[in-house]
Order: sequence, then C-alpha cells, then structure tokens
Amino acid sequence: MRKELDEKLARFEELERQLHDPDVLADSARLAAVMREHGALAKVAVKYRKFKEVNQQILELRNLLEGDDPELRELAEEELPRLRREREALWDELLDLTIGGEDANRTRCILEIRAGTGGEEAALFARDLFEMYRRYAESKGWKVEILGMNPTELGGFKEISVGLEGEEVYRRLQYESGGHRVQRVPETEAKGRIHTSLATVAVLPEPEDVEIEIKPEDYRRDTFHASGPGGQHVNKTSSAVRLTHYATGIVVQCQDEKSQHKNFAKALRVLKTRVYEYYRRAKEAERAQERRSKIGSGDRSERIRTYNFPENRVTDHRINLTLYQLDSILEGNLDPIIEALLDYERNELRATFGALD
Repeated sequence: MRKELDEKLARFEELERQLHDPDVLADSARLAAVMREHGALAKVAVKYRKFKEVNQQILELRNLLEGDDPELRELAEEELPRLRREREALWDELLDLTIGGEDANRTRCILEIRAGTGGEEAALFARDLFEMYRRYAESKGWKVEILGMNPTELGGFKEISVGLEGEEVYRRLQYESGGHRVQRVPETEAKGRIHTSLATVAVLPEPEDVEIEIKPEDYRRDTFHASGPGGQHVNKTSSAVRLTHYATGIVVQCQDEKSQHKNFAKALRVLKTRVYEYYRRAKEAERAQERRSKIGSGDRSERIRTYNFPENRVTDHRINLTLYQLDSILEGNLDPIIEALLDYERNELRATFGALD
C-alpha cells in the first residue's frame, strides 16, 4: 500500500509541475484533463504528504532519544506521543480514502448494465437496476449521461451504458459490479409463478485523456443504420458507429444520437474506458497482491446480490447482509448497502495494513 501511495504522490507532484508548464497552459484540452486528474488525486496525495512529514519528525525524535543531550531527550519524550497520535489519525484517514485501490477517488465512471438469463424479464430487471442507480445518482447530485442503450419492445434493456460524474462516484459504486439476481412474478407471467432472472453490472473507472491515448490507427471505425427494438428501422442515414480495438478485440457501438459525430464521441469515450479497464485488470493479475478483497473482484459472472420481491428482501452474498427494504432500495436508497460494503472493506484494510511501527 505504501508503494501505491508513493506512486500517487509522485503523480500528483508531476501534475503540479505540469500546471506551471507553458505548453500545458497553452493547450486548453490538456490543461482541463491535468486539472481533473490533479483534483482527483489531491485528497489522498496531500494527506499522504502530511503523513510522511509527521513520520519523518517521529524518526528525528527517536534519534534524539538515543543522543547524549538530556534536554533534547526530554523534549523528544514529550513530543513523540502527540506525533504518534497524529500519525495514527492520518493513517486511518488514508485507509478510508484508499478503499477500492488506485481508482478509488475518481470522479467519473461508466456504469454498464446487461440483461442476463431470463429473456424479457431479465431486460425489464436491467431497466429497474438502471432506474435504481439513476435515482441514487440524483440523490448524490451526480451528473448522469446515457452513452448507449439497446431497448426491448416491452421497455426493458438488453444493455445500457451510462456515464456518471461527481464526488465519490467510483468510490461508492465500485462494488456494484457483478451478477444481480431477481426473484419475482414477471410482468410477462400469466400464471403468477415466481421466476428467477439475472442482470449483470459493471462499474468502470473512467480514465483521463492524459492517462490513455487511443489513436485512429488503433481501431477500426464502421458506420451503419441505427435500429430500434425488434430490429425496426429508425434511421435512414448511417449515423450509428462501431469501434473495434485491434489490440484487445474490444468492440463498442453507439446509435442513440442522430449525429454520427456525437455517436462517435460517445463510442470513443466508452472504448477508452474499457481498454483502460482491460489493461488495469491485466496489471493487477500480474502484480503480487498483499491481499485480495472478498468484495472487490468486479467479475460480471460472480453473483453478488439477490432481490426477492415476495419477501421485500435484498441480500448481498459477499458480506452476508440481508435487508427487508427492497422497495426503498429500488427507489435509490442504496446507502445502507454501500455503507456496509465500505465498512467491510475498511475493516479488512485495517486488519491488513493498520499496524504502524
């Protein structure tokens, strides 16, 4: 963890230098990206810099304790307890801020919801999940932007991608990735039988432009006619855009805007995020990790939560949390679940990294 904090501080200080670089100041787009990344890192980096300063003071006082000057030894004995308390407090705050790893404090992410097993009912459940997250985002004052969707004839979603921006957006949503199971009587069920369906959620941290560069030669761009639910014709012009990234095979398409230019901009934004996530996960797999979070795998195939309508129950299987307030949670009141997940991760971090010399 110290290594990751050192890397964040080094990056933060590099961005501070860039903010005084004439070349950066002359490029408004680059300046905006540097300022966003600098702001996202500031909270952790400034606190860690203070932690290192206090830690250095403690080391200097320890040296005084071993010296021959009695007055300096007495001064060191008086100051050390206060500085140790300050260091412990800073360390606890750093642990809180680093929940979720190096992307924890990003202010932008992309939320992807896809219907899984269950046919039309799964698509309707994907719509319900989207509405749940949309309401939660609105309660937090986050910006919500639909980047792409594939609706069904009954109003569900085969898939939908949403851009979210705001304070703590990734920190609070990072553990929503995985399989979400619903148990209820579907709207499409005539005999009143309870069905089980699945939708998957992925929450991807959105990188800044300065962090990942994708050139036109890195992907293939195709255009085609947009279509609606059931394949019905919507647009006579080739406004829909599909991007295929050569190195990873990742494919992104967008057809929601009437303008090909706008569809391309959205598709490229999603492509950058998915490519960033691809390489981020590859890096994490190669790195020898000190621990693996029980709740932080982010694998779509992992079933993380069950929504049981007959019992008004929500169960998060990773931390054995059961709440009988499904109706409230679907209205966007997700904090009881999210706070429980953050508390679990916080306790795991403290158990692993909490001890200081």
